[in-house]
Amino acid sequence: MSVSLRESVQRVSDPHNLDASVEEVFRLMLGIECQREAGTVPVEKESVTSVVGFGGMLSGACVFRSGASTAIKIAAQMTGMEFADVDDTVKDGIGEICNMLAGAWKGKVPELAANCGLSVPAVITGRDYNLHVQAPEFQLHHVYRFGDRLFEVTIVCDGLQ
Repeated sequence: MSVSLRESVQRVSDPHNLDASVEEVFRLMLGIECQREAGTVPVEKESVTSVVGFGGMLSGACVFRSGASTAIKIAAQMTGMEFADVDDTVKDGIGEICNMLAGAWKGKVPELAANCGLSVPAVITGRDYNLHVQAPEFQLHHVYRFGDRLFEVTIVCDGLQ
């Protein structure tokens, strides 16, 4: 019997799974409580974006984006170190956060957890860039807050078997 996610698309695209994944990763791994917010993340001089691809029964990506100051704050919380700017340790930390979010999210649906792999995180820094996905099958995009910091997490599905 072959497994199909088509019948489970409502469970796969359930926005509560993304909220639960963010809560799990930030609370358990960083000791940070996050709340979902309406609106967008303010544009900073520099932003940090990490992308982890999904492959297998679901193709797409998990995308984490924040301003540089938020990325530095998250990396400081992860490592116990202080950072003056976005260095390789901050980039690695944000890549790992995105990887943990992608893993937690796909783990919420057993068929997805067993039949979908993750890529190595890619991290992009700078300003004036956009990530574009053509005609996704579904997309979840949420903004979260901890303290006075905002970040966004997007799950993009461009193919579902």
